Amino acid sequence: MSGTERTRWRVRPLSPGCARSLPAQPSNTGKHPLKRTRSEAEDRAVDRLRRICLELPGVTEKIAWGELTWRVGKIFAQMDTHHHGAEHVAVWLAVPPGLQEALVEEDPVRFFRPPYVGSKGWVGVRIDGRPDWKVVAGVVRDAHRFITSSQLGRRSLPSLR
Repeated sequence: MSGTERTRWRVRPLSPGCARSLPAQPSNTGKHPLKRTRSEAEDRAVDRLRRICLELPGVTEKIAWGELTWRVGKIFAQMDTHHHGAEHVAVWLAVPPGLQEALVEEDPVRFFRPPYVGSKGWVGVRIDGRPDWKVVAGVVRDAHRFITSSQLGRRSLPSLR
């Protein structure tokens, strides 16, 4: 592994009291350089988010565009590690219609409309600083459920052939 690919990820338990460990970060097989955290606190926040995402059923983790993504077939969550020089570390989440607007209106410091996918209803959630991890986990679960249910709905539609 070259010096540019080395990361500070550590193996940690998935949740308090859990014997299972957080798996190693997936390899970056794409063309984009891996985005880096800037501090140990940011590393811990990303690890905690990874635990939340990987504990959900059917989730796979992959690096895309230089960022960690979590999928259940389709992407439901993507890291935002100082995207285009931003000061924050956040996660972008695919959420049901109306939830983005409600969250941003309620707390515009913690929630935001992310570039590229914000117009499709995704919401950005800052995980740096002192996030309310119960809220973060709840919105992650909402995103997972939204993508999972939208895929189930498409599969259950009758064929029109």
